[in-house]
Amino acid sequence: MPGPALPQQASEAGFRPLRVMAGPLRVTRLRTPPHTCAGICAKMALVMYTHPPKPAHPPEPVRPRLIATDLDGTLLRDDKTVSDRTVAALDAAERAGVEVVFVTGRPARWLRPLGAYVSGRGLAICANGAAVVDLHREREIVTCYPMASENALAAVTALRRTVPDVSFAVERTTGIHYDPHYPPFHLDPAAVVAPVEKLLGVSFEDQPILKLLAHHTALDPDGFLTLARETAGAHGAFTRSGPSALLEVSCAGVSKASTLALHCAELGIRAEEVVAFGDMPNDLEMLSWAGTSYAMANAHPAVHAAAARHTASNEEDGVAVVIEALLA
Repeated sequence: MPGPALPQQASEAGFRPLRVMAGPLRVTRLRTPPHTCAGICAKMALVMYTHPPKPAHPPEPVRPRLIATDLDGTLLRDDKTVSDRTVAALDAAERAGVEVVFVTGRPARWLRPLGAYVSGRGLAICANGAAVVDLHREREIVTCYPMASENALAAVTALRRTVPDVSFAVERTTGIHYDPHYPPFHLDPAAVVAPVEKLLGVSFEDQPILKLLAHHTALDPDGFLTLARETAGAHGAFTRSGPSALLEVSCAGVSKASTLALHCAELGIRAEEVVAFGDMPNDLEMLSWAGTSYAMANAHPAVHAAAARHTASNEEDGVAVVIEALLA
């Protein structure tokens, strides 16, 4: 019996992944139509910027086959721990036959401190959909949807033309590297510090790009995101997940939703059988795609507007509250 179709947007866009084997890592590149503009338009049509208004009277939620949850600001408390109540709810869901998938903007290496909570739970979708990680195999990246270096460089050029004092970092499958002006949010002793043009050069071409990061010290975060999409949106998928003016740029067409949809298609799970939780703009596509979506009480206003349902805050175990009710 054939598996379910991808979301309607994906079918209309002619989404056909081109898989390239590179050792144990499956690198999947989006196959573009003949000309660049058509490729951008097709890929952006997948799930980007399509956040339909929530229904006035959403249907009653049913027990899902899969739960997709963001981590920071959603599953995790503000101190980056997972409460005993939430761990118990996740365990109960899995005992009931419901798959739990963590869907995060974090790179795979940032799952390491959460080992006690995430290890052994199957797959995680990381870097806003750019990587799929096997939690049974020491957080090994098994599939990635990389950003081409020429598109990343085009995004850099377009942003600098509008915002000259923006700084950049490049997140690859092997780690993160910074330009000299990028703030040291999370120091990585293995990071290379160099102009971003060098970081995107041929010396790193065997290390796929998961995300380009762009930071500004003074701009309003939402204003920066809007400006970036207007001036550089043709070169990648722009989003944000934190309180500062830090943008995360993936390959055009790649989001939490696009990778989650592919994973569900492989399992024969329909969008209507998925419950998703999130709190920030990088969750919007996923919340719009899932059959049932919940915004955390602490969520960004755009997430509140897009999600059909709402739950308690991350500090109040909002994910566990919903799971307990679904399994009751």
